[in-house]
Amino acid sequence: MNIENLLRQGKIEVITGSMFSGKTEELLRRLKRVAIAKLRTEIFKPAIDTRFNEKALVSHDFNSTISTPIENSSAILPLCNNIDVIAIDEAQFFDSGLIDVCDALANKGIRVIVAGLDMDFMGKPFGPIPGLMAIADEVTKLHAICVQCGRPALNSFRLGSNTDQIILGEMELYEPRCRICFRLGK
Repeated sequence: MNIENLLRQGKIEVITGSMFSGKTEELLRRLKRVAIAKLRTEIFKPAIDTRFNEKALVSHDFNSTISTPIENSSAILPLCNNIDVIAIDEAQFFDSGLIDVCDALANKGIRVIVAGLDMDFMGKPFGPIPGLMAIADEVTKLHAICVQCGRPALNSFRLGSNTDQIILGEMELYEPRCRICFRLGK
């Protein structure tokens, strides 16, 4: 390991919460600060997420930035030479190898900012996010507003009867719900 990497302070930041809680918006806010600091950045998203734009991170408020769509976590490391900050959105859609990739990047002195759902529509841990939360230096859990009662929402309730774990959609398929309204399943 070279001395430059030892002196750089790498870390893992996880931004998580339910759908519509502002995860991508928070990621974009942090990236704006990184741009002000003139740090070298690479931004990734899963190639399967084409809801708003194939090559951009886009928040529900339609703020956006260019990103690199990738198929799996192993594609990240070769694209991270001479980079100070790595951002990854919709990380729940990546394979479990993302945990080791993020750990390796942080150990090389890179700041890694990851955003994604911590639970799926059944309220179960989702993808690599729980593992990333375990090794993160910082975890920010955001809450949406329950559309049923107005309390803070920590769950993403799926409308309809499809039981596939991954179905891309927005308000037509999902709504944020608090613990009580999620369990009631109205």
